Amino acid sequence: MDKINNNSMAIDSESLDIVRHSTAHVLAMAIKTTIDPMVQLAIGPTIKDGFYYDIKSSKTFTKEDFSLIEKRMKEIIKQAIPFEMFKLKSDKAIELFSGMGEEFKVELIKDLDVDSVTIYKLGEFIDLCRGPHVPDTSHIPLDAFKLINVAGAYWRGDSTRDMLQRIYGTAWFTKSDMENYFQIIEEAEARDHRKLGPVLDIFHIDEEAVGSIFWLKNGTILFNTVKNYISRVIKKYGYFQVQTPQILNKSLWETSGHWEKFRESMFIVQDDDKTMAIKPMNCPGHVIVYKTGSVKSYRDLPCRIAEFGLCHRNEPSGSLHGLMRVRAFTQDDGHVFCSQDQIISETQNICATLKEIYSHFGFNEILVKFSNRPEKRVGSDEVWDIAEKSLMEAADISGLAYTINEGEGAFYGPKLEFVLKDSLGRDWQCGTLQVDFVLPERFDIHYIDKNGEKQRPVMIHRALVGSLERFIGILIEHYAGKFPFWLAPVQIAVASVTDRSNEYASEIYEKLENIGYRCVLDTENEKITYKIRQHSTMKVPVIIVIGQKEQDDNTVSIRKMDSKETEVISVSDMQRYFEELSK
Repeated sequence: MDKINNNSMAIDSESLDIVRHSTAHVLAMAIKTTIDPMVQLAIGPTIKDGFYYDIKSSKTFTKEDFSLIEKRMKEIIKQAIPFEMFKLKSDKAIELFSGMGEEFKVELIKDLDVDSVTIYKLGEFIDLCRGPHVPDTSHIPLDAFKLINVAGAYWRGDSTRDMLQRIYGTAWFTKSDMENYFQIIEEAEARDHRKLGPVLDIFHIDEEAVGSIFWLKNGTILFNTVKNYISRVIKKYGYFQVQTPQILNKSLWETSGHWEKFRESMFIVQDDDKTMAIKPMNCPGHVIVYKTGSVKSYRDLPCRIAEFGLCHRNEPSGSLHGLMRVRAFTQDDGHVFCSQDQIISETQNICATLKEIYSHFGFNEILVKFSNRPEKRVGSDEVWDIAEKSLMEAADISGLAYTINEGEGAFYGPKLEFVLKDSLGRDWQCGTLQVDFVLPERFDIHYIDKNGEKQRPVMIHRALVGSLERFIGILIEHYAGKFPFWLAPVQIAVASVTDRSNEYASEIYEKLENIGYRCVLDTENEKITYKIRQHSTMKVPVIIVIGQKEQDDNTVSIRKMDSKETEVISVSDMQRYFEELSK
């Protein structure tokens, strides 16, 4: 059972997937029988919250065509046309689809390299498909599907192949489910960090630095607040922080395996006769930190190294997306060097760190995925067997409920992925934990055990929130820019009602600033209603209104975000009031 909306309504995800896949077939049939009989069909899978169908057509589809297509889809649904399945020998299927001019289906059948394939008929409409589908089209709710968008997509994701048109749709069991989905979409658009960020003076993106972020005044405060909080927590859990170079020699990346596996995403720098690379991650630098100095004893383990390391990755320009996908980002990286019998305790330590940090930022629902060995990897199967067994045992003892993410491990080791659920019910993969037996061997690092013998340490890679840029983007959308008091770039606005209150307002502002709160003083010659509206627009959590009465009584009037009520407290109680609010 999955949660599909912020009302936590449980639904049968497998059955819904069948409805969506069946609706994709009806979409293809509607286009072929109504809009363009010569259309060539590619694939029509389900995706999160819906489906799409890739097509090749002489007609360029737009959203204006959707009403006509949907009308035809409803006609097909009302006819209760059965989905009829039959099998064909592959050579006969190739002959069938060749005769229909369906070159993409022919290619798919040839690539399957099987004796027979499954075909589905929907009246006179025929499609290649494994199924399953609903028994007939009447099982698709008439008022619970909608076409959403159309975009370009290369056949099989290959830019050298045909550019197809991808028509997206969504389908649900009931109209109310669908309406709820669109309400969430509408709310997500209102919370879009790319809209809120510039308005709230948080960040700017410029063509002069594609893929990099200009942190503005409030954004720099927010960035440092997040970073400083994480620093305090990881210190408590036994980490020491380092800072490693931005540009490292090619030989280091060759030793680590990144040059072979990650080179296309690296920015290369030529330094006379040396080839260098701007670091895309911090792991090799931390290995050097570990190796520096005297030989490590078992008494020095675990060695917990952390860094807020600036990394660069050459992401395609088309994939860049605000703070969520950038080329320059700060990774809250950490590496633990430990003995094999410390893997379980270190995994527990990292999980405790993650839980504390996520909870403080307002994320209390965490999903965990166990990603095992990928097809492209370094290290022997024997080493991978040990690493996967060790991490799985550690996860089980740590009490983690996880799902298997097949083949999605790092190229050097299996990993746990920690997925946060935000206020709209959306999933965000943030933290990771990887157990690595490979890099310690490649870099020939060791420690001395109780018997005076050299031993190879295990290297645990961990990120808590991942990219700080991306995490701040998530926070903006999670809170819709209305950050909790402790996190807000500007915590308090002190606003005077008239010029006669300016001096008293300045005194209050200075008291709060000296205590350490982030404040702004507003003594402009404007009406107090205007001032309140302006600071509310900037989503300041607390506005202190200072008028003649407050001055006479030695009090302050406090107005919280989204509240019309005003609290009046004495100046002597002010510090205690804000200490409580900061918790």
